[in-house]
Amino acid sequence: MAANKTVETDVSVCDFLDTAEPPHRRTEGHALAELMARVTGEPPRMWGPSIVGFGRYTYEYASGRSGEWCRLGFSPRKAKLVLYLPGVVSGKVPGLADLGKHSTGKGCLYLARLDHADPAVLERLVAGSWAHMAAEHP
Repeated sequence: MAANKTVETDVSVCDFLDTAEPPHRRTEGHALAELMARVTGEPPRMWGPSIVGFGRYTYEYASGRSGEWCRLGFSPRKAKLVLYLPGVVSGKVPGLADLGKHSTGKGCLYLARLDHADPAVLERLVAGSWAHMAAEHP
């Protein structure tokens, strides 16, 4: 079985965020990293070349494939911020409707601008996702 491509690295999160483009993604990335670190109590770590993750868990599929992944995280992509908040998009963590301007994809929450989101609601969603992951993967 092939090894997972996206794994935790020793790359500096600050160095990565300081090079995000466009420039406003740098400020947003640092703000998200601070928020998620405060809520989770975990330091930010790089997963692969572009995901800032918090915590870790081990998963195993019915096929036998297994690996480790961050419990939650984000990536400051050029077009949008991508937030990986398990349970939020699926509705297992309530409150998404109150967030503000956003879009969703398969398991991902997208924000064109961080200031389009209600900060208190975003913090509750991060905390809810963290609790969801603790319950699903103790």
